Amino acid sequence: MTAASTAASTTRTQVAIVGGGPAGLMLSRLLHLAGIESVVVDNRTAETIEHTHRAGILEHDSVRLLVDAGVDRVLRDGHQHEGIDLRFDGVSHRIDFEDLVGASVWLYPQTDVFVDLHRARTADGGDLRYGIADTEVLDVLTQPRVRYTDAAGARHEIVADLVVGSDGSRSVCRSLVEGATQYFREYPFAWFGVLVEAPPSAPELIYTRSERGFALVSQRTDAIQRLYFQCDPAENVEDWSDDRIWAELQARLAGEDGLRLNEGPVIERTVLPFRSFVQAPMRHGNLLLAGDAAHTVPPTGAKGLNLALADVRVLAEVVERALGGRGGRGDRAALDTYTDRALQRVWKAQHFSYWMTTMLHRGEGASDFDERRQVGELTSITSSSAGSAYLAECYTGWPQPAVRTSRG
Repeated sequence: MTAASTAASTTRTQVAIVGGGPAGLMLSRLLHLAGIESVVVDNRTAETIEHTHRAGILEHDSVRLLVDAGVDRVLRDGHQHEGIDLRFDGVSHRIDFEDLVGASVWLYPQTDVFVDLHRARTADGGDLRYGIADTEVLDVLTQPRVRYTDAAGARHEIVADLVVGSDGSRSVCRSLVEGATQYFREYPFAWFGVLVEAPPSAPELIYTRSERGFALVSQRTDAIQRLYFQCDPAENVEDWSDDRIWAELQARLAGEDGLRLNEGPVIERTVLPFRSFVQAPMRHGNLLLAGDAAHTVPPTGAKGLNLALADVRVLAEVVERALGGRGGRGDRAALDTYTDRALQRVWKAQHFSYWMTTMLHRGEGASDFDERRQVGELTSITSSSAGSAYLAECYTGWPQPAVRTSRG
């Protein structure tokens, strides 16, 4: 190994982005289209992210954001869903998004969103640095710097005008926001998630409330299903054989219509704890947070990735105004608007995710009254066009303006 390959370096850029998942890459892509330079760093390798299985339901505006950014494979390989089924007392009730609010969602795994954005940024010459370690973010009130160690053990520094922390729920950037308020809600249950080798059991998602607890029927591909059922957070996946998993899922979906899930080998098991979290503000000096670094939601409402992309949509506009795109004069006061604009949507999504979660999951120590009240709530939603439209509007996403890009 040569001395040059291990020598420390300093890079000057406009925006340093800590976290190279879909949110960080989307921000980098939008800034590139606006003529703003960025460097993306992530302690994971690109291959690790690419092979980490993550579910994905994209709101209609998330799909539009991808297309506006020049990343449109979702339109060819994604699966458009025009509704969902709410299933309770053994009967399915369809919520028709297109009929109710004129919008759809798309089944498109988060992994594919990453692959598409990584490919696009690589093609346009993006400075992407994966597989690094020991990341530090310094001097965010004056001249921000990001320091890290590369795979060869050399130390590097990035000097930037702004730093964006899009580094997930274990964010190293979050703690740098001084005087922040943190809001938490812990849930007494989790999801037992499985990937199975079997064709889809339904054309769209089925959200099920049963006396045994919640269950969700989803898809991954034409040959792989993604299924979930409510469990204790301390559940040990090793205690669950394939036969036991299928027996539990079939029992929760059982009903008078004879619905049966297509069965097959279980190829992945995991327990997903439930947590709601918001940190405010989402900015401190020249540091801004996006996605799970600033907030997390339960997966029931399919809002996690969509909220991160919504943050980035706002953030790209704010950063362009603050720094000035393509040689324009910037206005740093634009940074002051970011937290309030982002949190408006964050809290709407927190409410929707909490509502869906508490409406469909069996509460610890639930009484007969609690059980029947839940069914009454679900009946109110499915028997009312106004109630169904509210759910459809929240699930498909609250409209945002189209992204303005300055491609040149």
